[in-house]
Amino acid sequence: MVQNSTIVTASVATAATALVAQARHLPDDFGFREANLRVSSFSPADAAYAIYFDYCRRSQSEFRRDLRRSERLTARAKAKAEKEEAEASSQNLRATIKVKVDEAKEEGFPQGVEEREAYFSEQVMTAEVMSQDPSTAIDSALAFYKGLKVYPSPGDLIKIYDSTVPKPILDILAEMIAYDSSLDIRAAPAGVPGGINLGDIPNVGLD
Repeated sequence: MVQNSTIVTASVATAATALVAQARHLPDDFGFREANLRVSSFSPADAAYAIYFDYCRRSQSEFRRDLRRSERLTARAKAKAEKEEAEASSQNLRATIKVKVDEAKEEGFPQGVEEREAYFSEQVMTAEVMSQDPSTAIDSALAFYKGLKVYPSPGDLIKIYDSTVPKPILDILAEMIAYDSSLDIRAAPAGVPGGINLGDIPNVGLD
């Protein structure tokens, strides 16, 4: 039969677990399951600290204010770290985009109508396949960008991209367009022949 003193001791230890976790901002499980808690898991110093912390929290308004202030500072520090990480990731993405665009421009683009038409078809189909895999989003956007470079009226093609290309890829493509100042995405004037008929191109990703 379990002695009452043992039950009381275990209950105190269970309560102390929660108090120590709160005081030290540790995960709720404190590294082990509450169901498997043993009194021996706690040192006298842990128990004393938990009791002292609980006493201060209950009886001292200044202590409670300090706790809230500490929580706000922790939240702000976390938000700042997340913002800095996002900014660093964005900068790395822009740097990668610049390298990709520079490489594509250095390779050059076909000039003849038939060559451009075949190149356009190839790039659009490649972009569509890559768009299914988030890990190849940059390469997918690059292929869509190459399609724009050979299409005679990129502004008209952009309208199609806007409604068919997944947004994450479209955002990367927008960065590429912004970086390439030589790419004019204004719609072609009325009556000006395009040179490439979208109807003759397999409408992969453009339906």
